[in-house]
Amino acid sequence: MPAARLQTCLRSAERRLYSGSMKIYTKTGDRGDTGLFGGARVSKASPRVSAYGDVDELNSVLGVVAAHLSDESSRAELRQIQSELFVLGAELAKNPDKQVDLGMALLAEADVQRLEGLIDVLDQSLPPLKTFILPGGSVPASFLHVARTTCRRAERAVVELARAEPVREELIRYLNRLSDLLFTMARSANARAGAQDVPWVGRQGKA
Repeated sequence: MPAARLQTCLRSAERRLYSGSMKIYTKTGDRGDTGLFGGARVSKASPRVSAYGDVDELNSVLGVVAAHLSDESSRAELRQIQSELFVLGAELAKNPDKQVDLGMALLAEADVQRLEGLIDVLDQSLPPLKTFILPGGSVPASFLHVARTTCRRAERAVVELARAEPVREELIRYLNRLSDLLFTMARSANARAGAQDVPWVGRQGKA
């Protein structure tokens, strides 16, 4: 999805959500339930709320990552991904039993392919992996590994939700590919910083 189109969609959704001077607190969730787009109320412990909550957490982690990156192109890419995760989370937060117009273009296979293209470009400039690596190296790479594992958790939550309720396959593929991209970005961040990936050397000796 082109960045300009996505930003237009998000601004439209923001106007719809916050028109009328929406208050920060509503007290409607004080008993442990929350509202989905489309009117249904569900427990805050439901698989759907857990899934979009994990996506929201991933989005927040990416904000931390972006703040620690010096490479402008990488920061811009993460901002684009954050916007796409906002759209993904909004789709998960709608009532699956109703046709709900979120006022924004949903993620599509082209968005998954864009992530694949980014992985391929970064991977061409990196030495081939010959061993498992541990999360770490430079500070930006370490934060990217935190984001990668947070993404994996979000993916698991969405997969779990898909076992019980309708979830478009594109959302699962997007999160799956995003975790691969974050892994590759971590290696690239180490390369730019002149830091080595941390190799796994196994355990020395026996217990």
